[in-house]
Amino acid sequence: MNILYRVNAFKYGSALALWTITIAVTLTSQIATRANDWPQFRGPARNGISAEQGLLSAFPAAGPKRVWGVDIGKGFSNVAIKTGRVYAIGNANDQDIVHCLNATTGRMIWQYRYPCGAGDYEGPRATPLLAGNNVYTLSREGLALCLNAQTGKVIWQKNIARETGAAAPGWGFAGSPLLSGNMVVYNIGSAGTALDKTTGKIVWKSGPGVSGYSSPVTFGGGVAIFGAKGLTAVNPATGKALWQYPWETSYDVNAADPIFSGDTVFISSNYGKGGALLRVSGNKVTPVWQSRNMKNHFNTCVQVGSAMYGNDENTLRCIDVATGNERWSMRGMGKGGLIAADGKLIVLTERGELVLIRATPEKLTELARAKVMNGTCWTHPVLANGVVYCRSQEGSLVAFRLKS
Repeated sequence: MNILYRVNAFKYGSALALWTITIAVTLTSQIATRANDWPQFRGPARNGISAEQGLLSAFPAAGPKRVWGVDIGKGFSNVAIKTGRVYAIGNANDQDIVHCLNATTGRMIWQYRYPCGAGDYEGPRATPLLAGNNVYTLSREGLALCLNAQTGKVIWQKNIARETGAAAPGWGFAGSPLLSGNMVVYNIGSAGTALDKTTGKIVWKSGPGVSGYSSPVTFGGGVAIFGAKGLTAVNPATGKALWQYPWETSYDVNAADPIFSGDTVFISSNYGKGGALLRVSGNKVTPVWQSRNMKNHFNTCVQVGSAMYGNDENTLRCIDVATGNERWSMRGMGKGGLIAADGKLIVLTERGELVLIRATPEKLTELARAKVMNGTCWTHPVLANGVVYCRSQEGSLVAFRLKS
């Protein structure tokens, strides 16, 4: 940009040069912002990984710089970020509140409220989905909303649970919506429900069995739904089952998302169950290995290369994808979560400690640690445009600068 400034100053004079460089910087900033947004649960590719580079490898003595903090109401729902706006959901006084915030200042742009009981472990679970000019949300009681992302105006709403007769899981619906073509897919019913993204009309639905807590994910052959009793792959256009793999966990808590890589998929759950790597060939699914080395309660692992990093009950653990064998572990994570970027793991522990760890299976290398939050932090951190967002169940949402 300095070169551009000098060239234009020489040719056209300082006033026009300043105007030119301002336009150039603005356009560059807009491109970078779009490239590094986090528009849905677990990020752009729905795998917990950001492509951002140049992140801090150490914190200042006082910890990472706090940008802003606001109260959004109780809950476990994560944030989604797009084009300079942060979308979040919380619950207060038996109302869910959808917030649209300025990503730079935390200032409220709009809010939308609707009645919803707080329930056990109070507040919403599902993360907003940003697609086109819309924001899609799901309440713990099964109400799906499509709001205008700019104004918060309701475009359509549908209580999916009521209209499909699907039984709610014990702790409420938790799966975040997934965009699949012209449909939005929800983990409601035995193996999901799909609504037309424009009208909210039901396109297909599965049986009324109890839903799982995980979020739908796409893979090469369709959409996968980790339900209460196992993993089901469905045709995204029709909802017809392509294949199934039984996986029962105590209290039907299948909450972590399946992770696909090539012709394999990794699934995991807690209550002593553990994890398994499955190989998929056509409609045939066979286990490669099953182990108790990785027991995800609800936060999903992140796969980086040949290693899987995740919360094994209350311990951060690294395992080998091919074998399930442990490579290293770190105690003290609690029920916290993690994402990956720039060769690092970005971990938020249950106690509100933000930890940077080198994402390598060779050995545990902690780079930085700082206490950044109070309360219960069960929601994994989110990274967008050099800023990491952390929330507590009690309602604090805080943004920290993760670039110098």
